[in-house]
Amino acid sequence: MIEKDYTLLSEFILEAHTGAALSIKKGNELRITNLEGSQVVDLVSYNEEDHREYLSSPRTMDYASKIYFSSGDLLYSDQSQIMWTILDDAVGKHCFLFAPCDQVMFERTYHVTEPHPNCFENLSRSLSPFGIGPEQIFIPFNLFMHAAITEMGQIEIFPPLSKAGDYINLRSEMDMIVGFSACSAYKANNHSFGPVQVEVFSTSGV
Repeated sequence: MIEKDYTLLSEFILEAHTGAALSIKKGNELRITNLEGSQVVDLVSYNEEDHREYLSSPRTMDYASKIYFSSGDLLYSDQSQIMWTILDDAVGKHCFLFAPCDQVMFERTYHVTEPHPNCFENLSRSLSPFGIGPEQIFIPFNLFMHAAITEMGQIEIFPPLSKAGDYINLRSEMDMIVGFSACSAYKANNHSFGPVQVEVFSTSGV
């Protein structure tokens, strides 16, 4: 068995209700860790050379013939190219079932009338410096989201399964721009919000 030698390239703490974005090279690994547990993260990604190619929920679900994703699964772009491989996953269940929360969602679902932090605005602000506009933000990969489909086709949301220290580790299969948002939706996060750690590693076999 080939062991890996890891070199930390970058790391930061994504605080509750905030967003961030970064570039990642093919072959590097991305680890996202729930520091306190129960925090959902929206992840979107784009081909660094052509932002019109993006992480696609329907392509990924179509090729996998399933709606939940974990270790060993591949995540595809809208052009049917592999963008990510999930290497390790301490939680075992992530999905593409929800759009990024936005101000209108908070008004309609939670009857919030004042401005509220939301994933769509977090992603829009974070991706703007990379030349990616809000019209290019589609369905994210809902990390740590715990949802189920009933026999009647309804989607039910449950408290996240993630505990403090749980993580997901993905390998980049192309050069990409990646956006993150620590979700602010009450039910999705069990009405509790906290930070997550984001780390990028380069690896080599030893």
